[in-house]
Parts: sequence; structure tokens; C-alpha cells
Amino acid sequence: MRSIRALLQFCTTLPLGRAADFEAFARRSYLYPIAGYIIGGIAALLAFGIESPVLAAAVGLAAVLILSGANHFDGLLDFGDGLMAHGNREKRILAMTDRNTGAGAVAAGLVVTLVAFAGLQTAAPVWATILIAEVSAKLAMAWLTVLGRPFREGIHSYLHGFARPSFLIYAAALALPLLLLPVPPAVPGMAVAVTGAVVVGMLALSQNIFGGVNGDVVGAAHEITRAAVILVLALL
Repeated sequence: MRSIRALLQFCTTLPLGRAADFEAFARRSYLYPIAGYIIGGIAALLAFGIESPVLAAAVGLAAVLILSGANHFDGLLDFGDGLMAHGNREKRILAMTDRNTGAGAVAAGLVVTLVAFAGLQTAAPVWATILIAEVSAKLAMAWLTVLGRPFREGIHSYLHGFARPSFLIYAAALALPLLLLPVPPAVPGMAVAVTGAVVVGMLALSQNIFGGVNGDVVGAAHEITRAAVILVLALL
């Protein structure tokens, strides 16, 4: 329970009392999907009773952003700046890690949010889609924590130091309860497949551009995975 409380204090804005020992979560980073169930579950409940798909999608996305404190969204913005920066690897890393917000950040935030919003109002049911997408996004973080070789010191390198290959299986197992949702079994299966594709793509892109992974890359993968899962489920 200490590990879960530390996880939720890291991933959410929920009032959970005094700070838990972060190392308790770091040693069990495969628990990320649990935060997805909680954040996505709350968002799903808020969207459940709304008849308008547009309004339900807006409420669902607003809920996941607010409940996460826009922490991972900030990583997406930083990643966008680094991705769009001109110059060598050092300049791209500087653009990603400085405190300024450039055009690349705005573009990344807009594109990912627009795709997620448009897809979510098309997918049915909205509440199940936002829950599946949020758990998938947390699964992407768990997998990247294991697979992403750090290129600098920070939260990601700290978590990566405790990660073990077995965490890949443990995290995937935590996504299995999605099969209990009233949707065809192929839906959560497709979501996990999309998650894997995003993780592989982010690993290749980040290695090529930045020489590895940091917390911003992991946060960006979270937001991109959510949008990609929503998009694919909407197209289905």
C-alpha cells in the first residue's frame, strides 16, 4: 500500500496525506497501470451520464488532465520543443529541458489534444474508451521505465535503476482487468498493441534525437499513447 500511495502522489493531484517514501514506488514501477484505473475510472464516471459525445469527451479529457496535474502533459510540451528544435543533439536536449515554451511545445500539445478529443467523441462508449486509454498510457510509462536507457540524471534514471525486465510482464498483467469491461475483447487487446507500437516508436525516435530517454520522453509517451489508443478505437 505504501508503494501505491507513493505512485498516486506522484501521478495524481488526489489529497493523500503526508508524502510517502518515493522509493517504495520506484522499486515497483510496474504498478503504473493502477494509477490509470483510478484516474481513468474517475474520468469515466464523470463522462458516463453525459448524453452528448462532444461534452462527454471534453469532460473526460479535462478530468484526466486535472487529476494528473498536467504532469505528463508538461513532458509532452517539453518533448515537442526538443523534437522541433534545429541543430545538433545538444541543442535539442537544451530546448527540451529548459524552462521556455516554444512553438514546438504548442504544436505538440495541440495536435495530441485535438486527436484525443476528436477520437473520443467518436468512440463508443466514451467512458470505456477514456478508461482503456488511460490505463494504456500508464502501461506505456511502465514499459518505457524498463526499456528506456537514460541520457541524463533525473526521475527517469532513478526509476530505471530499480526496474527489472520482469516488470514488463507484471505491468501488462495489470492491464488484464480491462477484459472485464463491456466491450469486445479485441478492444483492450488492440489498445495494448497500440501501446507497444508507441513505446517502440518513442524508443527509436528518442535514441536517434536525444541519445536516450528522460522523464519528458516518458511523459510525452503517456500523452501520445492515450491519443493513439483513442484514435484507433474510434476508427474501429
